[in-house]
Amino acid sequence: MPQTSRARRRTLVAELTVASRRSMASYALFNQAVADHVSLHPTDLQCLNLLGLEPGPVTTGRVAELTGLTTGSATRLVDRLERSGYVTRRRDTADRRRVLVETVPERMAAFGAVWEKLSGRWATIFETYDDDQLALIIDHMWRTVEVSAAQVELLRSGELDAP
Repeated sequence: MPQTSRARRRTLVAELTVASRRSMASYALFNQAVADHVSLHPTDLQCLNLLGLEPGPVTTGRVAELTGLTTGSATRLVDRLERSGYVTRRRDTADRRRVLVETVPERMAAFGAVWEKLSGRWATIFETYDDDQLALIIDHMWRTVEVSAAQVELLRSGELDAP
C-alpha cells in the first residue's frame, strides 16, 4: 500500500473511531431519554425492544441470553416489566414446568407508537444511501452486534482487568 494510501487509511480509521464513540454515546443518551419518556429503566427498554423481535413468548432464560444478564438479573428485569404492565408470565401449555414471558400487545403498541414517531428521521437518512451503501451499513451493524456480544462476555468473564 503506498504511503499516501496508508496515511489516508490511518486518518479514516481515526475518524471512524471518533465517530463510533460519539455514535455509541449519542445512542446511549437517546436510549435514556426514550426510557425516561416511557418511565422505564434503559435496560428494560432494550429488553422490550428485543422481546418485540422474538417470534413469540420466551423463557426468562432466553431473556437472560438476549440481554447478557444473569438469570437472577433477568428475573428482576421481567419482574419490573410485569409490574409496569409490559409483560405477563404464563405457564407453557406444552410443558407446565416452564414459565413463559409474553409481551402485552396494547402496551407494546403504545411503545411502538413512540418508536414510530421517532423513526422518520432515520428513514430520511437511509433514503440518502444507494442499495450497496445500505448493504454495507447492514453488514457493519450485524458485525457490531456480534462483536458487542463477545465483548460483553469478555467483560462479564472477569478476564479483562478493570482500570
